[in-house]
Amino acid sequence: MAETQELPLIGKQIVLCVTGSIACVETVKLCHALRRRGAEVQAVMSQASCGLLHPDALTYATSRETITKISGHVEHVTYCGDGGTADLLLIAPATANTIAKIACGIDDTPPTTFVTTALGNSREKMPIILVPAMHEAMFRHPAILGHLSQLEKWGITVIQPRIEEGKAKIADTPTIVLACERACSTHTLAGSSVLITGGRCEEPVDDIRILTTRASGTMGTRLAYAAYRAGADVTLVHNGELLPSLPHLKTVHSTTAASMHAAVIDCISKNKPDIYISAAAISDYAPEQYSGKIESKEPQVTLTLHLLPKLLPRTFSFQIPTIVSFKLGENAREDAYQILMNTPEIAMIIANAANNMGGSSGTVHLLSRTKETTVHGSKEILADAIVAEISHIHKDNMIHGVS
Repeated sequence: MAETQELPLIGKQIVLCVTGSIACVETVKLCHALRRRGAEVQAVMSQASCGLLHPDALTYATSRETITKISGHVEHVTYCGDGGTADLLLIAPATANTIAKIACGIDDTPPTTFVTTALGNSREKMPIILVPAMHEAMFRHPAILGHLSQLEKWGITVIQPRIEEGKAKIADTPTIVLACERACSTHTLAGSSVLITGGRCEEPVDDIRILTTRASGTMGTRLAYAAYRAGADVTLVHNGELLPSLPHLKTVHSTTAASMHAAVIDCISKNKPDIYISAAAISDYAPEQYSGKIESKEPQVTLTLHLLPKLLPRTFSFQIPTIVSFKLGENAREDAYQILMNTPEIAMIIANAANNMGGSSGTVHLLSRTKETTVHGSKEILADAIVAEISHIHKDNMIHGVS
């Protein structure tokens, strides 16, 4: 039974360039977060940032001496030059001044010298992520917006700031870490579009009450993150938390089964995905809705439930290359085999025990026509294992022309 997880950034070296925004105080937390995910982090600071955060703080956070000037060791070449050791260059926070310098090819600070070297690297292109942070008025400057557009054309990933309180604040740490994980991944789903449904549906009983399930939506969210890390364009149709504001990671909100049906069919009609993962706990029944509020003085209330149509069969006519579904219940594994035998449109089924719903971990069986794998662990471990198996199946489907 598989139950271990390799940290997404294990064995990866990230150079973190810190410039003179007050948001640099967040980089201590960022370094810790990257290292918890397995990364080795080397901090590089501008003199302006050293006036806001002492280099010793990042030396402590990284367990490596912080670089505050370029010396005879030509550190920028060691890490980011041809044959350099770094896997990713991360500029966080990036000030308006630094963004303008990078766009104009100016390198008069250690961070900008590292970026110039990375951009000129002749080997396979080194990933670069830039995370702006400044006052909102500065962020709106036409030149800054133009520079950011130019940097994106050069292949630099720009993580958009959070616009709050008149400031373009640095993106939150989990968002930055997720982007780093994608940049450093093997991209097994690169070029693929993935549509995922997750979470529960809520069917109104009256104007106050709903009929729903214990599903938390964690599995759908973790699947979205895992597919994103693997390089896919991801859309999650979901009743729950919003995904970070990142390129290629989108959320469509839905509440009822009807709205989820409509959202999924709309997404498929507009842009047919390569992979569809049906992980949502979509309502099987909906009650006849009472008008207003059922008064609590009623000694007994009878609900009439109506069977709802299934969403998954509706997707078959679109000929999506790889469809993956979940089966929940006490006999889920046995039922999944029967479904696979009789439903050629489905490539894989995840058999899931009922007591897994709403929990933070569990055991699932990954069933395809040629293989069965049992995985135990947190929802993140389960999602990573599921996406890894989907990657293999989808690759085989594309090789053999399945559609």
